[in-house]
Amino acid sequence: MGDIKISVIMPVYNVEQYVGKAIESVLGQTFEEWELLAVDDGTKDRSGEICDEYAARDARIHVIHKENGGAPSARNAAIEIARGEYVYFMDSDDWAESGMLSGMYALAEKSRAQLVVCGYYIDTCYGGGQLSEKISVDDKVYESAESFRREAHRYFDRNMLYTPWNKLYRLDYIREQGLRFPDTLWDDFPFNISYIRKVQRVAVTTDAWYHFIRARADSETAAYRPNVYEKREEEHGWMLELYREWGIADGPAFEMIYRRYIERLVGCVANVTSSKCTLSGRERRAAIRKMLHNPNVDTALHRARPRSGYMKLMLVPIRLKCTWLTWLESAVITFVKEHNTRLFAKLKAGR
Repeated sequence: MGDIKISVIMPVYNVEQYVGKAIESVLGQTFEEWELLAVDDGTKDRSGEICDEYAARDARIHVIHKENGGAPSARNAAIEIARGEYVYFMDSDDWAESGMLSGMYALAEKSRAQLVVCGYYIDTCYGGGQLSEKISVDDKVYESAESFRREAHRYFDRNMLYTPWNKLYRLDYIREQGLRFPDTLWDDFPFNISYIRKVQRVAVTTDAWYHFIRARADSETAAYRPNVYEKREEEHGWMLELYREWGIADGPAFEMIYRRYIERLVGCVANVTSSKCTLSGRERRAAIRKMLHNPNVDTALHRARPRSGYMKLMLVPIRLKCTWLTWLESAVITFVKEHNTRLFAKLKAGR
């Protein structure tokens, strides 16, 4: 098998229609010095069997079968046995272009980076079509923690520092820092915060190889979440804590933090007005009222600078703290989201 340079870690759970394409995209990499650790997290369909079939054909593929514990426990189980110099985390319902591992590895070695961040594509599926949006910022190598921290807000703003699948991590750094994925909803964000907290050298590229598939009807992100609002509040606190630890207390980073807070508040209200929401009408009004009267909202409205006219318009009911008008506006948003995925994706991209 030769030396293992990159350990590809992939949690697998109830994705029998998609996991084959994900594995094929790893097998199709021009870079060959990898191992794939596919973690069957107690899947209830044929996903684990499909992984076993691929493992029987290629010795670089290893399948871990375990009881269901969620994506964090699956990733952590693979970290314990990974043998690569670098780790790459892939979702089992997405896919990667053939040059991804070679491109990221070459940049990591050339720049001696502890972290490589690349661009990616959001592929929104609707009916029989697909809308593809490229997410990237620039090509840059940060040779010190200070230089990266000053510019990190630009990458947060383009959703490039939240997810694990557009990054190449040093395995020795993960182990030295004792980093693991926490057992929580959306575990990738706190893991990344922990990783970048003390990182010294970061390389960023506009090259995009990963395809994140959005708007799958049965995906985790499509479901109603009863605790989304509380989770977003927690994430907001993590961001503030990170920047204060970095010694950054103002400037463009904080405008970004509060703008994203208010944008995600709109999403939290839309979660409540979703057709899949199980709350009663009275409970929905109470939830929206609670959000509108959070002191963080006033701070965010004061500090955020919305970038589009329709985003400014969407904030009017929130500024007025008008529950019924906020509900009405959100009901329109959720209707578009549930009935015209293509239009919703375009509006979200242009906000």
